[in-house]
Amino acid sequence: MSIDWNSFTPGSALTGGVLIGIAAAMFVLLNGRVAGISGILSGLLQPAKGDRAWRLAFILGLLAAPAAYLLAGPFPRPRIDVGWGALVLAGLLVGIGTRYGSGCTSGHGVCGLSRLSPRSLAATAAFMAGGFVTVFVTRHLLGI
Repeated sequence: MSIDWNSFTPGSALTGGVLIGIAAAMFVLLNGRVAGISGILSGLLQPAKGDRAWRLAFILGLLAAPAAYLLAGPFPRPRIDVGWGALVLAGLLVGIGTRYGSGCTSGHGVCGLSRLSPRSLAATAAFMAGGFVTVFVTRHLLGI
């Protein structure tokens, strides 16, 4: 995947980040729950009594958002330079890492850091370091 830096608009990125922050803050303030996607999804797969409706609504909202976006304009087409096998392997590795890390990037990076969680700080630092190393190895050592 490549980024078209000429079309990058910091304003829309900032707006998106602010909206995510507001949504995460509202979710924890109004529901007392962290808006970590992996925790919400895993709780949906093994729900506690009376705990299924809000989780299902949250996941359905995530799936409905791209459809709502399409009403506003055309959906951008990403260019992905790997095959289905690499995508499936990457998804499995992310899922395994999420379980080992006791949460995903949204849970630790957005919600955990805002609560000053030391565990989330360590997890987010590990996510970022892993990303930096991956980009360095693939771009500079492997030349991909």
